[in-house]
Amino acid sequence: MDDGQVRGRAEDGGARGRRALGLVERALREAGLEREEVECIAVGLGPGSYTGIRSAIALAQGWQLAREIPTIGINSVDCLAAAAQQENIWGRVSIVIDAQRNELYLAAYEVEASAWRETERLRLAGVDEVRARVEKGEKVVGPEVAKWFPGGRTLFPDAALLGRLSARRNDFVPSEKLEPIYLRETAFVKAPPARVIPAGP
Repeated sequence: MDDGQVRGRAEDGGARGRRALGLVERALREAGLEREEVECIAVGLGPGSYTGIRSAIALAQGWQLAREIPTIGINSVDCLAAAAQQENIWGRVSIVIDAQRNELYLAAYEVEASAWRETERLRLAGVDEVRARVEKGEKVVGPEVAKWFPGGRTLFPDAALLGRLSARRNDFVPSEKLEPIYLRETAFVKAPPARVIPAGP
C-alpha cells in the first residue's frame, strides 16, 4: 500500500468520525441540549455493521473520558424485539441478522402487547435452519430478512427505541468494557512471505 492509499484511509476514518460528531451535535441542537446536560450514553453493541459499532463505542469511550458520565450497551436483537412489539407482531418471533459467510445471527423472543422476553439466546445459524422455521409458520423479522425469506418482516434497530430501552435499565459499565457482539472467534492468518521475482536478463 503506498503513502497515498494510507493517507486516503486515514482521511476517510477522520471523515467518518467528523460525521458522527456532526450527528451528535445536530441531535443535541434539535433537543435544545448542551453537551454538559448529557447524563448517560447508550450504545448499540450489535450484531450489525462491525466497523460502525466499533466507531460508536469509540465515540462513547472518548465522551466518557471527557465528561465521566455512565455508559450502557444495548444489543440489536433486544431493539428488534421491541420494534416487533411496537409493530404488533405477537407470539414467538425469530430475529435474524446477516452474519455474512452464509450464516445468520438468530435469536427468538416471545412478544406480547405488554412485554417481550428472550426464549432463545443469540447464536449463529444456517439459512436452512431458519427456512425450516418459516415453513412451520414462525414469524421472522430482521433488517434484511426479505433477502432470504420473502414472507419475513423487515425491521431495523432504532435509535429512539434503544434510548427508551436504556432508560429502563441501570446496569451501567465503564466505557472500556463496552464490546461489540461478534460471535465468531477472531482469527488471524499470517501472510505468506513476499515472492521474490527474479530480475530479467
